[in-house]
Amino acid sequence: MTVVREYDPSRDLAGVEDVERRCEVGPSGKLSLFTDLLGDPISRIRHSPSFLMLVAETGTEEKEIVGMIRGCIKTVTCGKKLDLNHKSQNDTVKPLYTKLAYVLGLRVSPSHRRQGIGFKLVKMMEAWFMQNGAEYSYIATENENQASVNLFTGKCGYSEFRKPSILVNPVYAHKFASAWRRTREHDNWRTEFFPRDIDSVLNNKLSLGTFVAVPRGSCYGSGSGSWPGSAKFLEYPPESWAVLSVWNCKDSFRLEVRGASLWRRVVAKTTRVVDKTLPFLKLPSIPPVFKPFGLHFMYGIGGEGPRAAKMVKSLCGHAHNLAKRGGCGVLATEVAGEEPLQRGIPHWKVLSCQEDLWCIKRLGDDYIDGALGDWTKSPPGASIFVDPREF
Repeated sequence: MTVVREYDPSRDLAGVEDVERRCEVGPSGKLSLFTDLLGDPISRIRHSPSFLMLVAETGTEEKEIVGMIRGCIKTVTCGKKLDLNHKSQNDTVKPLYTKLAYVLGLRVSPSHRRQGIGFKLVKMMEAWFMQNGAEYSYIATENENQASVNLFTGKCGYSEFRKPSILVNPVYAHKFASAWRRTREHDNWRTEFFPRDIDSVLNNKLSLGTFVAVPRGSCYGSGSGSWPGSAKFLEYPPESWAVLSVWNCKDSFRLEVRGASLWRRVVAKTTRVVDKTLPFLKLPSIPPVFKPFGLHFMYGIGGEGPRAAKMVKSLCGHAHNLAKRGGCGVLATEVAGEEPLQRGIPHWKVLSCQEDLWCIKRLGDDYIDGALGDWTKSPPGASIFVDPREF
């Protein structure tokens, strides 16, 4: 008999870690990425407004944890509507909000799979979502993870929704030149999935700052050091500009690439030796990703103008230098597949995933707003917000 209950850190930590280890069996001969949560199984969701972790336990006298699932709830933008009460053209577009739940970290021990435990964990988590007013639930998984796709889209009633790109770039031994201006303000509510509690994200101790890039010679790029505020900036923006924020994942979890051949390891080490010996060449080197490493995550990427992609590239250079000082192995981000600024984000294809898969499900029968309809059937936009608290 399997019982699903809330995670108790005082007695469940060892069992959860054991399940994580038993699930770390990647495809033979293929590179696999594994996550070490540094002794805190809820570290990736505890910064969310509302979160829960469940475990599945079997046995009568000798109890054993055989599965777990994490989930969180927040309020996000899910579209736009016209506000006919305002006469100004700039005020006619207002965001639509919905209470959205996210399923993260579903694990079932290999010895207990195909027994309905994963399905039971998902349904129990969804029940908690609905009890707390969530109107939609979504998950992110890999296209190649057919077992996960089948569980959610087949048994649990989710539908394929968005296919963003995960872009990963190594942190090299050398620095990059970048021109940027720093600000703590953020105004990007028109982006899909943008959280209503954005201030909580930006003011979190793991957020390393929000940065804006502008062309040299513009009134904002004169080097005066003054910042007029986001409202003034957006009212009188330069011809081109870009913005991004940086989140420190290094202190929450470590990653490790496994399954690499000896040849791959030798090539990777050779690039580091050359980069260290001849730093003036600034040759790209592969960090030691076959050992546990940390990462910084870039989020809230946006911008406008014909040179916006170039501005984003400059910001990525600054973010790279932050990651280098922080001792990280890679710099990562996730953007919509249709995001035009993607061409300005440096990344290695071998480390990246061009089509991550997000699946979504409506938890209730009522519409949140007549102007919205059913969000699950809405066409993808050019920009999505990937919450760093859930990456």
